[in-house]
Amino acid sequence: MRRSPARWVAPVLIAVALPIATAGTAAADPDQGSVQRYVALGDSYAAGPLVPIPTGEPAGCLRSDHNYPSVVAQSLGVAGFRDVSCSAATTENITGPQSVPLGTNPPQLDALTTDTQLVTISIGGNDVGFGDIVTECSTRSPTQPTGSACKDHYTAGGTDELAQRIDEAAPEIAAVLDAIDERSPDAQVLLVGYPAILPDEGPGCFPVVPFSPGDVEYLRGVEKALNAMLADQASAAGMDFVDTYTPSIGHDSCQLPGTKWVEGLVPTSPAAPVHPNAQGMKAIGGIVADAVGGASRAAA
Repeated sequence: MRRSPARWVAPVLIAVALPIATAGTAAADPDQGSVQRYVALGDSYAAGPLVPIPTGEPAGCLRSDHNYPSVVAQSLGVAGFRDVSCSAATTENITGPQSVPLGTNPPQLDALTTDTQLVTISIGGNDVGFGDIVTECSTRSPTQPTGSACKDHYTAGGTDELAQRIDEAAPEIAAVLDAIDERSPDAQVLLVGYPAILPDEGPGCFPVVPFSPGDVEYLRGVEKALNAMLADQASAAGMDFVDTYTPSIGHDSCQLPGTKWVEGLVPTSPAAPVHPNAQGMKAIGGIVADAVGGASRAAA
């Protein structure tokens, strides 16, 4: 059973709502005050690697007790909360097990039941090769600080390899959303997008974040394309997409400590490189909590 018509959920932080209408069978979304069974799925942008304090379940997932799912659970006062997100997860690890150092994370779908009321999921970045892209670009881009060595690498031969990867990931995202719907047909499902990693405009901050202006422009476009694909898949599934990119503009990895929500390649606060820090997780948690039931909540 599908939930209520899909929405692109924008946060109260910027006082904007961007509804995306789609067909679906109406079902009551969980009321914020009544959500007592919440399951969080996803990759490192949900797990919060190196953000204190790790839960150790299993240790190799690097799951933090101050990640955005934990912020959401605390904000909503959820009694029955399960966080099975895991760093490096792909869509395959939502439906199948994931081997990590010191253990195995079971298929994340196994945490879902028919009485789950709320599901959040951050997924897709690793399906397009997030870690390899960061490594590749941070190596190539400094060799041409006034050029676009990273873009040139991924678009050699006239085909944009990363755009192709995003297109290829779309049916995998769709399959995951369908599987969630089968396991928890009455749950509100929030597909959470990725926050701004690089500045939304301008040349970036080379060499602090070692991407040339040309590559900053290219990579910014790649992230926006990924988020747009996720939004499209959520809409097609009759689910909600939570936009974390827009409210995170001005909180990217080029900003000073205390302002940035996402760390650079050399973190200035406890977090994995190019991942949200504790401040970012708190802000994203507030944005996601605002989206629950479609009602307004004050940002965390």
